[in-house]
Amino acid sequence: QVQLVESGGGLVQAGGSLRLSCAASGDSFNRYCMGWFRQAPGREREFVAAVSWNGGVTDYADYVKGRFTISRDNAKNTVYLQMNSLKPEDTAVYYCTGDPNLSNVVGGVALSWGQGTQVIVSS
Repeated sequence: QVQLVESGGGLVQAGGSLRLSCAASGDSFNRYCMGWFRQAPGREREFVAAVSWNGGVTDYADYVKGRFTISRDNAKNTVYLQMNSLKPEDTAVYYCTGDPNLSNVVGGVALSWGQGTQVIVSS
């Protein structure tokens, strides 16, 4: 399975943007579907976005549609999450996840998970 390391989190004002990155190593990255989840304090981990192995299929949670974009660069073994029009309720630890099966990624039962990167959106 792949090992995943997130980066790019930080503090941003409401309405601002951040781009998260997730670097993969270990297994063949281009065999893996990738995704992002997030967990806010006191809340369950929730799905944010997912992308198929070749980038041809993407899926988003309703609460980020139109604001967030997931993409991947298989040559760099990296998946990205571009977050625009950020809101205070987007504050959470964001986790990168990967699995050969896209439904496992969307369902939160993927093989590989990163350690997370903190995003704080101030009002």
